[in-house]
Amino acid sequence: MANIKPEKIEELTAQLREPETVRSAFNEVIRLYSEPLYWQIRRMVPSHDDANDLLQNTFMKAWQSIENFRGEARLTTWLYKIAINESLSFLEKEKRRGTVSIEADEASELRGLTADESPDGEALAENLRKAVDSLPEKQRLVFNMKYFDDMKYEEMSEILGTSVGALKASYHLAVKKIEQFFDRLG
Repeated sequence: MANIKPEKIEELTAQLREPETVRSAFNEVIRLYSEPLYWQIRRMVPSHDDANDLLQNTFMKAWQSIENFRGEARLTTWLYKIAINESLSFLEKEKRRGTVSIEADEASELRGLTADESPDGEALAENLRKAVDSLPEKQRLVFNMKYFDDMKYEEMSEILGTSVGALKASYHLAVKKIEQFFDRLG
């Protein structure tokens, strides 16, 4: 998540609880957390437009329930939980609606890759994205939170409601599958 000093988060949390300062504090929350939340959502959904919509939904839900936020959970945990739930709900609706399956897209992308592609940074980044996209939803979520956001397992546990041990196992399996993905590329 964003590198925001703990005292700033405490100050914002206190301001979010006060009617006189809640609006300005929430504007600051949006300013500070839009980018990291966008990227968390974007790693889960394939479209930039969908990610933007989900980010807006995340902040709308947060605003609508701001009076229920009392600081028992960390601000980042609360926001991540809303963003992830919004993303998972969106993906479930898309799956039920029968839009193009992610698995079908991935299979065609994998067939399109050749071992003789130049190993430049862009190609490696794109292949990593494809490898991560090929993971099952839960493993992809855990991998993104750990690898890209450098989130601690304890915080992930609070957000996802999953034990630290299960998260470590999911991350380990995700890493193995990504390694296998790159092994298949040659």
